[in-house]
Amino acid sequence: MRFRLFLFIVVALYPVHLQAAGFERASLPSTPPIDIGIWYPSSSPVPDAANTPFRQALAIDGAIEGKGLPLVLLSHGNGGWMGGHADTALALAEAGYIAVAPTHPGDNGKDESASPTEWLVSRPADMSEAIDYMLSDWTYADRIDPGRIGVFGFSAGGYTALVAAGALPDFSLAARHCADTPEEFTCRIGMLDDVDPAKLEPQLRAVADGARVSAASVAAPGFGYSFDRKALADVTLPVQIWSGAIDDSVPHETNGANIAANLPNTPEVHVVENAGHFAFLVECDPRLKEIKPKIWNRLCVDVDGFDRAAFHKAFNQKIVEFFDAALMQ
Repeated sequence: MRFRLFLFIVVALYPVHLQAAGFERASLPSTPPIDIGIWYPSSSPVPDAANTPFRQALAIDGAIEGKGLPLVLLSHGNGGWMGGHADTALALAEAGYIAVAPTHPGDNGKDESASPTEWLVSRPADMSEAIDYMLSDWTYADRIDPGRIGVFGFSAGGYTALVAAGALPDFSLAARHCADTPEEFTCRIGMLDDVDPAKLEPQLRAVADGARVSAASVAAPGFGYSFDRKALADVTLPVQIWSGAIDDSVPHETNGANIAANLPNTPEVHVVENAGHFAFLVECDPRLKEIKPKIWNRLCVDVDGFDRAAFHKAFNQKIVEFFDAALMQ
């Protein structure tokens, strides 16, 4: 969502994992180029200390381990970056997955030049291009099982993941929702005011390519109120939904719950007690509190009694278990 997260300045505080996981950074030859991070199981040793911007100890450009590996793509929120869910990507890599996180051009912490009208289409297109690259041009493309591809997304990335999985949101429905429920955060800030549903629909049809995606996990999925039964009719794959019980940016009732009610098959739903919107981002480096206190207060501070570190351990484990059940059969 349009929160201007500026996550490019956030050095996330991650525990150092000593289990071998490889990491590679690549730039997709698209227009504009798409910067991606790739986490994968590796047979190469990792250093004793963190060696990445994510504060993870990884085998940079290390040798891959395994074959017939499943692939999961991760889509960050509005104004985010590839590192916003690096802990989830690492958990997947350590569990035998290849995890790929693009930084969406025009909708990231360094560049918010794209309007919602543009990134509502370009984001799922980025996911498709990343799949193309991984299956065709990546060094270890032959190690991927193209029949086992999943997507994960947070906030605007949740919307992105659903469209990548074949959903076709109805922005006429969204406009009616905003007229009836102007207090909804994305309605209140006018995020969709310039969106023309008639022009957007054919563009979305072109990028709602769910044929290659076999499972989707979404956290605080943005614009959930734009998905009715028709919009989700083709999303027959397994879906996992996460919502924060006190998320006032993407409330569960009008977003996650609405999606759950309209999917053809019953999804796995988690409503996390005391979790706000940004609880799904990894812990922040405490140094951010001094460097950028406003960003610290917005992104990094949870309500009393909510332990983000403990939650993420359970959160990542549940995501791995979900994809295991959906993709490892």
